[in-house]
Amino acid sequence: MTSFPARLREAQERAGSVLCVGLDPDPDRLPEAVLHEPSPGEAILAFNRALIDATAEYACAFKLNLAFYEALGREGWRVLKRTREHIPDGTLVIADAKRGDIGNSARFYAHALYDELHADACTVSPYMGADSVQPFLEHAGWAAFVLARTTNDGAADFQERRVDGGEPLYLHVARRASRWSAEASGDAGLVAGATDTEALRALREAAPKLPFLIPGIGAQGGEPRAVMQAASGGPVIVTSSRSIIYAGDGSDFPDAAARQARQFRDVLIA
Repeated sequence: MTSFPARLREAQERAGSVLCVGLDPDPDRLPEAVLHEPSPGEAILAFNRALIDATAEYACAFKLNLAFYEALGREGWRVLKRTREHIPDGTLVIADAKRGDIGNSARFYAHALYDELHADACTVSPYMGADSVQPFLEHAGWAAFVLARTTNDGAADFQERRVDGGEPLYLHVARRASRWSAEASGDAGLVAGATDTEALRALREAAPKLPFLIPGIGAQGGEPRAVMQAASGGPVIVTSSRSIIYAGDGSDFPDAAARQARQFRDVLIA
């Protein structure tokens, strides 16, 4: 299996883009154009398919936030898999699962995401330490994006705590993730939010080779050009969800999503 960084380069060169479109379908925000479907799951699937068709040419990856699918109950996994199957070959798929358990639990989570869903990467929490992340790094060609500096209001509760001579914990996580990646068959990356460009610069210095998954442009306020400057020097995937998939709420919602995706694509590579 080709390494994840190599596959990422191929996907980004093919699309001419570092943009990742997040498919976070909220049933309460679906456009009327898909509400005629026979079930909430089918409505979400129609919504996702239309968005993928409209935005795939502008994206190197799609990110599937598993919470939105798991909330559908037994129908959720079917919708998730059929959404994944609709994503074009060569476009990467990131399972935004934020898993973080140890032992057999972590191995089975990795099996579900990599071998059953056929995601190219996933997000993981490092709070329980190396043995909660390593099972996700045992698959050559796949990547685990470790939560380092996130965009939520409570992130500072732990991530900015000072450790090891006064550096914030998120930098300690970044250095550990670099070490884990160097010793593993698979690859580690970092989740690093777009809303704190100083943290992005510090993370890039601490982990110059790791790919960054960067959420937070658009609805959360991250400025694309500032993000690209702060994270320069290593591979990046910049993700936007709500600003793209809810750019329009009428029957032309795919066209509105395509326009927003194209705008982000263009400004990110400018």
